[in-house]
Amino acid sequence: MKIKQVFIAATISFYSFNTSGQTLNNETTATVEKSLFNLQTGFYGIWASNEARLGSHFVLRSEIGLDAFSSVGPQKDVFALAPAINLEPRWYYNIARRNNKGRNTQNNSANFLALSVKYAPDWFVISNRENLNVYNQVYIIPKWGLRRNIGKSNFNYEFDFGIGYAYLEQYGYEKNHSDVAVDLHARIGYTFK
Repeated sequence: MKIKQVFIAATISFYSFNTSGQTLNNETTATVEKSLFNLQTGFYGIWASNEARLGSHFVLRSEIGLDAFSSVGPQKDVFALAPAINLEPRWYYNIARRNNKGRNTQNNSANFLALSVKYAPDWFVISNRENLNVYNQVYIIPKWGLRRNIGKSNFNYEFDFGIGYAYLEQYGYEKNHSDVAVDLHARIGYTFK
């Protein structure tokens, strides 16, 4: 009886292995680009970034830019740009499936999951108001997003959304502050290879 069970298990295993091997040979696997340099803009700033491949579907995105913010008050409308540095490992989880369906995957055109770690220092502020400071800030935000090319060009657009943690250094208060942070962005840009 045991020999019969071993034979059945071996037959099922061989059939499963053989079938999955045939599936892998018939499908092409797409991988992320080795290195991409992006310049992007959106409603809230301008950024330059690099995506460096870590694996077939993983990249490390390093980004530096100027985040914009504004405020409307009784005294004066305020508009400002402040520096921001971001490190973000990304997993482009559907790049192979998009490729197998014949969709464009050029320049990492796929959906992604990411963990954004952003530092916004109080180095300088470009503003229409004098003596404006910003808080030193750190954000840790898990995100979902998508990146697509516009046609076959190197122009692209990107949307992502996430909810995470924010740490703010307070000026004039007894202690620092932490809070829930929401990251929602829509950007358009150009990819240089």
